[in-house]
Amino acid sequence: MTFARAIELFYAAPEPARGIDPTARISTKSRIGENASIGPFVVIDDDVEIGKNCTIYPFVHISRGVRAGDRFRAYAHVSVREHCRIGNNVILQDGAKIGTDGYGYAKRDDGSYYKIVQSGIVVLEDDVEIGANSTIDRATIGETRIRRGAKIDNLVQIGHSSDVGEEHAALRQVGLAGSSKIGRSVILTGQVGVAGHLEIGDRVIATAQTGIPNSIEADKVVSGYPAIDNRLWLKSSAVFKRLPELLKRIEALEKNKRVTETGGES
Repeated sequence: MTFARAIELFYAAPEPARGIDPTARISTKSRIGENASIGPFVVIDDDVEIGKNCTIYPFVHISRGVRAGDRFRAYAHVSVREHCRIGNNVILQDGAKIGTDGYGYAKRDDGSYYKIVQSGIVVLEDDVEIGANSTIDRATIGETRIRRGAKIDNLVQIGHSSDVGEEHAALRQVGLAGSSKIGRSVILTGQVGVAGHLEIGDRVIATAQTGIPNSIEADKVVSGYPAIDNRLWLKSSAVFKRLPELLKRIEALEKNKRVTETGGES
């Protein structure tokens, strides 16, 4: 925290001017709070409501029926799809996609796929930040919810109908399959994958490249695939590099055993 505060003494991020750029296209049926900054080529569709002190950078698209709270900040090329709900102090980094269709298809008798309408929404609660080029899929029915204070890194995929707990941290290239339920203060480090319809308990930590095919109890630290206790994984991984040597020793022991059993004949 001391380091974080010290940086602020020496660097202030540039802030765009307040006001609405003349190239922005904003529906007359939408309402934007006071002291807004809306950049070039922003598109805001009908029936959108955005709170006070928003900052919306160029080429952002806010679809019909979206609701966003105060101090909403969306960087370039963000899109927020129809009817999604965004709380106060939410930050969407460049290229984040909120409310894209979930991956839902029914298979026809002939083997082709029929698209299932994704009728739900995404809800981002207060103080959530979504990293660059991350995607949060809308629910098939109901909602995908990212709870208060969650921090999602770049290139993260959150599947449809998932529920991500408060103060969650998902680092780069994490993937949650649909209907994942993630507890409070969970940390999923780089390239962790979570299978669908699982529950990850509060305060779980999954180390880099962990694959989680089953639900995890609260307060566990897990590693590897399939995910196991981190301490067991560390012991196991220490053996991996010795496997060729151990194989040679086993083969030599088996050969000696055969020689002994045959009375010295090879």
